[in-house]
Amino acid sequence: MTEVEMPARPDSRAARARTGTITGTTTGTSGRRASAGRTARWLPAVFATAAATAAVLRYGVSVGDVVVFATYIGLGVCLPGVLWTRACRPGGRTVAEEIALGLCVGYAIEVFAYIGARALGMPLLVVAWPAGTYALFLAVPGLRGHWKGGGRDHPPPLWYSWSLALAFGFLVAWGAASYFRLNALTWPELGRFVSDVPFHLALIGELRHHMPPAVPMVAGEPLLYHWFVYAHFAAASWITGVEPVVLLTRLAVLPMLAALVVLIGATARRVSGSWTGASLAVAGSVFVAIPSLYLGGNGAFTWGGIPDLAWASPTQTFGSVLFAAVVLLLTGPRGRGRAREWLPPALLVCAVTGAKATCLPMLGAGLLAMAAAEAARRGRPTRPTVAALAITSVCFLYAQVVLFGGARQAVVVSPLYFVRAAWGELTGQGDAAPPPGSLAALTMVCLLGWLVAWAGIAGLLSRPRALLRPPLALMLGIGAVGLGTAMLLGHPTRSQLFFLWGAYPYLMIATVCGTIAVVRRAGLSRRARWGAFCAGVAAAYVVPVLCGVRVPLGPGRSDLLLILPYAVLVAVAAVAAFVLVVVWGRRRAAAVLVLACAGLGLLADAHAFVLGHLPASVLARLPGGAGSGGPAPATRPAVRSEVVPPGAMAAAHWLRDHSGPGDLVATNAHCLWGQESPCDSRHFWVAALSERRVLVEGWAFTARSQERWRPGLSVNHLPFWDEPMMAANDAAFTAPSAAAMRLLRDRYGVRWLFADERLTGAGPEAIARFADLGFRSGGYAVYRLS
Repeated sequence: MTEVEMPARPDSRAARARTGTITGTTTGTSGRRASAGRTARWLPAVFATAAATAAVLRYGVSVGDVVVFATYIGLGVCLPGVLWTRACRPGGRTVAEEIALGLCVGYAIEVFAYIGARALGMPLLVVAWPAGTYALFLAVPGLRGHWKGGGRDHPPPLWYSWSLALAFGFLVAWGAASYFRLNALTWPELGRFVSDVPFHLALIGELRHHMPPAVPMVAGEPLLYHWFVYAHFAAASWITGVEPVVLLTRLAVLPMLAALVVLIGATARRVSGSWTGASLAVAGSVFVAIPSLYLGGNGAFTWGGIPDLAWASPTQTFGSVLFAAVVLLLTGPRGRGRAREWLPPALLVCAVTGAKATCLPMLGAGLLAMAAAEAARRGRPTRPTVAALAITSVCFLYAQVVLFGGARQAVVVSPLYFVRAAWGELTGQGDAAPPPGSLAALTMVCLLGWLVAWAGIAGLLSRPRALLRPPLALMLGIGAVGLGTAMLLGHPTRSQLFFLWGAYPYLMIATVCGTIAVVRRAGLSRRARWGAFCAGVAAAYVVPVLCGVRVPLGPGRSDLLLILPYAVLVAVAAVAAFVLVVVWGRRRAAAVLVLACAGLGLLADAHAFVLGHLPASVLARLPGGAGSGGPAPATRPAVRSEVVPPGAMAAAHWLRDHSGPGDLVATNAHCLWGQESPCDSRHFWVAALSERRVLVEGWAFTARSQERWRPGLSVNHLPFWDEPMMAANDAAFTAPSAAAMRLLRDRYGVRWLFADERLTGAGPEAIARFADLGFRSGGYAVYRLS
C-alpha cells in the first residue's frame, strides 16, 4: 500500500504533520491555514489604516494628498529609519515595534537634516538623507542584509494586535469628532474656533523659510520654544507639496499616534512581561484621568492626556513619541556594548531636547531612579545608565542655556496652583481665590483621585524587590516628576500639567505591574477579578448619581459639596475593605480593592465623558440634578461666526505668493475677533497664512510677554511692551501719511501692509494714497510700500 492508502489511527494526522509525512490534501489544508493566519495578522494594521484614511477623507483631505503623504512617511522617513535601527540595534522586536522605532529614528534624522538644509538655503536638500541611506545600504555588502531584517521577536497574539488597532482607532475617531469637526480647512470656518492652530501654522511658515527661526508674529523676538516638530512639518511640506494646514490639522499626527500606541505597548510588555499587561497599559494611557464623581463636564480633572492633546498640541505628541522610543531602548536588551548601539538612543535624546521641554527633566529623574535601583542591587549603576544620564544632562543644559535661553515661558513656582484653578472652574467663580479650608479640601480630593488612578502601584509593595527592578524604577522616576510638577508649578494655561500628561503612560505601566503582582499573589479567580473591576466601574456612576453634585456649582451652593462624592467613596471603600478582610483576608481584600480602583480610575476619562453628556431629561430625574449647576465652562470657546471676516486666507496666500520670505509685513490685526476690549492678543492669522514675519501682530505667546505673567493676571491681555513701535505700526492704518509709511519702511524695514479694513480709521482709500494696493479680498487688503 502507498502512504496515501494506509489506514490512519485517530492521532496519525497530527503525528504525520509533525514529521512532515502528510498527504497532499493535508499539506494543502495546512498551507491554507498558515496563509490565512499570516493574512489575519495584518488585518489590525489594515483596519487602523482604513480608519485613519476614512477620517481624513471625511474632513476635507484629498485622495492625492493622502497618497503623497503616505508615500513620504513610508519611504522618506520610516523605511530609512528602520534600516538604521536594524544596523545599530538589531533584533528583539516585533514587526510593529521595529516600524514604530524606525519611524522615530527617521523623524530625528530628518529634523537635523532639515535644519542643515534650511540653513544652507536649500530646504529640499533634506531628501539627501533617505536617498543616501538607500544608496549606502545597497552598496555596502555588510549592510545589505538589513533589508531583510532578522532576529525578530515572536509575533504578538492576534488579540493584542487588535487591542492596539482599536486604541488607535479610538484616538482617530475622537480626533475627528473633537478636532477635525471644529477646525475646518477652509475660510472663514477655520477661524471660527479659538485654538492654537494659527500659532502652530505661523511657526511652520517660519521654519519653512528661516534658520535659525524667530518669532514670526513680533519682529526681532527670539523663538525660545521647542520647535523641532515644526521643522518636521516644514520638511514634509517642502517634500510633499501638501499645504501646512492640512499637515498640521489632519495628516502629520496620524503616524505619530500609531507609533506612540505601539511603543507604549512594547515598553509595557518589557516591564510587565505580559501581553495582557501591555494591552491594559495602552488602554489606561488613553483613558486615565483624575476620577470625576460629579455630574456635568469636568475638564479641570479630565482634560489632557493623549486623546485631547494629539492634534491640539503637536509638540506634545511629537515629543511623546520620541520620548517613548528612548524609554523603550532604555528598558530593552543592553546589547554588546558597541558604540553603534548608542547611536539611536543618543540621537533620539538630542531630538527630544528640542521636541518638548518637559521630556528631559522626566527622563533625567527616571534615569536617576534607575541608577539608584542598580546601585542597590549591584553596588553601582551600570555603565549604560551612567552614559544615558550623562547624555541627558548635556542635552538639558544645552536646551536651557541655548535653545530656550533660560526663558521660563510663564511657568512659576506656585504650589497648588492647579488646585486653585480647578476650584475656580468647579465652583464657577473663575479666578477668585478659594478659602484656605476649601483649598485644603480640594487638594485632598485631587490626591485621593490620583491615589485611586494609580492604586496599582501600591501593589508593588507586595513584592518589595520589584521596586529595585531598573526598568520599573525608570517608570516611577518619570511619574514622580509628573505628579510633583503638577502640584508645585503654575502656568496661566495649565501648561505645567504637560509633565503629568507626558508621564501618564509610564505611571500606567507601573500601575499595571503592581496590579498584576497583587492579583497573582492573592490568587483571585477570574470571576472575582472581573467582579471587582466592574464594581469600580459601577462606583464611577452610582456615587455621582446618588450624591447629585453638578458642576459648575450654581449660585449660593457651598463649595463643600465638592467633597461629598469623594467622602462617600472613601466611606464605601472603608466598609468594603473591612468586610473583605474579615471574609477573605488582607491579601485578597487588597487585590479586590486595587482592581476596583482600576475600574474607577483607569477609565476615568470615559466615565467623565458619559457623566458630562447626560441628557437634560435624565439629569432632571437625578438627585440634585435639575437646575443645580451653571453652564459647563468651555475649554476652547468658539468665536461667533458673524465676527470672523471673510477673505483673510485668500489675501494672505496672495501675499505669500507675491512677496519674498525675507519681506516684513505690518498689520493692524492684533486681537482675536470679538475680543478687542480688552485685547486678547492671540491673533496670529497673518503670520500663519502668509508665512511671513510681521512687525507686530499678536504677542501673547512671546517669551517677553510671558515673562511678565504672575498668578492673578491674564497672560492673553497683557499690553504690548514697545509702545513707540506699536504707535508707528498702527499710525499707518489709522492715520496714514507719507511720513508714517516712510517710518515703517526705513526704520523698521516693512515692505507690505496687511489691512483688516474694518479697523482702518481713515478708510482704505486713505491708505491707497501712500501705498500701492496689491490685492483685496473680503474685508482684507494687501498694500506694497514702494
